[in-house]
Amino acid sequence: MAAELRPWLAPSAAGPVTATVRLPGSKSMTARAMVLAALADGRSVIEAPLRARDTTLMAAGLRALGVAVDTSADDRWVIEPGPLRGPARIDVGLAGTIMRFLPPVAALADGRVEFDGDPHARKRPMGPILDALRALGVRLEASPTGGLPLTVHGAGLVEGGEAVVDASGSSQFVSGLLLSAARFSKGLTLRHEGPPVPSAPHLRMTTHMLRAAGAVVDESVPDVWVVEPGPLHGRTWVIEPDLSGALPFFAAAMVTGGAVTLAGWPAASWQPVAQLSELLTALGGEVTRSADGLTVRGTGTLRGITADLSEVSEMTPVISALAALADGPSELRGVEHIRGHETDRIAALATELTKVGAGVTEFPDGLRIEPRPLHGASFETYADHRMAHAAAVIGLSVPAVQLTDVGCTSKTLPEFPELWSGLATTS
Repeated sequence: MAAELRPWLAPSAAGPVTATVRLPGSKSMTARAMVLAALADGRSVIEAPLRARDTTLMAAGLRALGVAVDTSADDRWVIEPGPLRGPARIDVGLAGTIMRFLPPVAALADGRVEFDGDPHARKRPMGPILDALRALGVRLEASPTGGLPLTVHGAGLVEGGEAVVDASGSSQFVSGLLLSAARFSKGLTLRHEGPPVPSAPHLRMTTHMLRAAGAVVDESVPDVWVVEPGPLHGRTWVIEPDLSGALPFFAAAMVTGGAVTLAGWPAASWQPVAQLSELLTALGGEVTRSADGLTVRGTGTLRGITADLSEVSEMTPVISALAALADGPSELRGVEHIRGHETDRIAALATELTKVGAGVTEFPDGLRIEPRPLHGASFETYADHRMAHAAAVIGLSVPAVQLTDVGCTSKTLPEFPELWSGLATTS
């Protein structure tokens, strides 16, 4: 069930925001580590995980399948794999990671596994990964639209072999299959056929983490991934701070001419920090890395940009908010697939940015944003944490921006309202 709506007046900044923030771990890394730990041959420890709605539901889903998941300590979760079995019922919430990563795991279980989630989750695309599972011999029943509710009839094993997927709608279609592939009897040779796969950094994260767990992965041929059958090993996973979750805080520095440091940033990262640094620099920020962490400084100027965001598409809402506050027009393209995210993010951004006064042209794969004098308005969040982040960024410099629901930020950062209010008032 979705939480009750929490309307929220976005705080305006009193001056330049200068702060060091410590944020929870990456959602993407936490979710992958949990799945790999559940399929491993021994105990795993996840240090600095993200505790939020998506990962709490992931833990519940794994427990339902017979995995021991101890999340009693905030900073150290312990996962003990066990025989995977049904019957089980899994609530995916609105999490793409659960609805795409756990059906292949359920196929390895012995018994019936049912999946469902929030109302909008039934609209999120799943057809390509389900078609690939069917081609691999998995018996399942999906809704008439090809998604949730879904029932997987686990046979205790998946033979594996070769499969084709059109992953142009989500890189999670590939990641979901690869994460379980080492446990398939014949492994997996997966070939993408279709328009380019978005969010390539997330795919690289998946293959890096598979190798770290002991899998043999070959991705030397473009759009083909080969995972050899073999054991995955239990290990300690240290989760990096969540880069996309840090973006609104970095944006606060840019909007107000301040400086925000994300503490605990590693020297080497599996997240797309190079792409983010390039984007924020183009928008007028200064990005530096030091022993203290990753720092973004505002220069007092926000510039319009033309950018292909296909590799960092989840950052589109906050980048769009910065574009609405810039000194010239921006064109943000390459993100048609985000129409299938928590909401149709392109349509939602066009509607809400127009509502606060920006000039917006909507394209099938993105937006053109023309800055104009902005004003307060009720900003619909569509049960989407990234839309809430975008509204909060605009609210720093535009009074009376009222979010229809800040509770949706619990998806990835439950303490967002408190952190954000502290940031704005201590500027």
